[in-house]
Amino acid sequence: MSVRIYVGNLPFKTTDAELRSLFEQYGEVESADVIRYKGSGRSKGYAFVLMVNGGSEKAVTELNENDYQGRMLKVRVAKTRENFPRDKEQGSNDAKSLRIGID
Repeated sequence: MSVRIYVGNLPFKTTDAELRSLFEQYGEVESADVIRYKGSGRSKGYAFVLMVNGGSEKAVTELNENDYQGRMLKVRVAKTRENFPRDKEQGSNDAKSLRIGID
């Protein structure tokens, strides 16, 4: 089973490959995706890493509040959340969408 991990407060110059390399120290990484603005391609300063369950707990514990390229990382297990429609005129909660976030 895979665990999705939120990584916040990333340096803006961090690449997917650098992020993958950082987390591979703790176990198998399925994907590492720095979130970017669509128009400019600039990093938003956070990412999601998908890891095999075995090393995910150790990665979260050891990397959270750890200095990385001069920034203090925020590392948490991402949780699935329901996001209600933004358009309140739709009126019904039947059109829920799914998003990933942290507590």
